[in-house]
Amino acid sequence: MNISAFKTGATLSIATGIILLLFSFLGGKEDLFLLLNHNLGSTADFFFQYFTHAGDGIFWVPVGLYFIFFKRKLLPLILSAIVLSTLLVQTGKKIIYPNEARPTAAIESTTHSPIHTVKGVTVHSNNSFPSGHTTTAFSLFLLGCLLLPYTYFWLIGFTAALLAGYSRVYLAQHFPLDVGAGIICAVITVYLSLQIQKLFNKRGEA
Repeated sequence: MNISAFKTGATLSIATGIILLLFSFLGGKEDLFLLLNHNLGSTADFFFQYFTHAGDGIFWVPVGLYFIFFKRKLLPLILSAIVLSTLLVQTGKKIIYPNEARPTAAIESTTHSPIHTVKGVTVHSNNSFPSGHTTTAFSLFLLGCLLLPYTYFWLIGFTAALLAGYSRVYLAQHFPLDVGAGIICAVITVYLSLQIQKLFNKRGEA
């Protein structure tokens, strides 16, 4: 496994997550949302409407099946990532901050602070914290850093994961605070999954 690339990806992810959390607390999560939620035009609307699906949980299905059939030795890593990411996100949504209001439910849109939404996208109103799509996107990115033999995958992967996270703000589905928390959840997920994989590897060697 490419531990060096993982460290690079995890460092970038942690830094980004902390910056989003810090700016949200210092400047106010609603104000930061309005700053990043600006209408960037029809091309951006089209792009983010579809690119946001890069964080869909359904992506775990083909990933899991691939490892079941072709990379069984790494199955503990993948299954742990699926379970841990789900547990962390659902704990945040259902236990720590149950029914936390999403932007359109928490902020009153006015002519001075309009909330940009995209036609055709169903905007949800609760279970805001953390962003599950962001957790999935960054978990897949960090797993890619670990498993793909490409030195600079982290650059492309980080950009794609970051765009998926930003899409949640652009589409008015989440606050930047939720995205930052989702990134941290992903780092915790993959780090713990890696430790679980190492335990299985040691047992196999023994």
